[in-house]
Amino acid sequence: METKWSKVIIHASAFFAPWVVPIIFFLISSDEEIKAISVQALLFQVVMWVLVGISSVLSFLLIGIPFLIIFGIMLFVVPIIGIVKALSDEPWRYPIVGRWV
Repeated sequence: METKWSKVIIHASAFFAPWVVPIIFFLISSDEEIKAISVQALLFQVVMWVLVGISSVLSFLLIGIPFLIIFGIMLFVVPIIGIVKALSDEPWRYPIVGRWV
């Protein structure tokens, strides 16, 4: 039960503290699953913001606009999917970075 709500908080932190909360849970948790999800959440945020930054630069050439839209949507939708999966106790990995951890 405790890990379920820890996962929900980690996923939901994308909307209020995307860097701080995963680091805190990584440091204070002894559960390996929580540590793995914390690292995935943090890496996902880093990768997505790098991709949004690159897309923003490329949007001056009009190439980056579709990517900017897609990555912007992913920044909101992916954590919501993680929250739903955590509430239903289903295993789930973040796209792009889930296999790195």
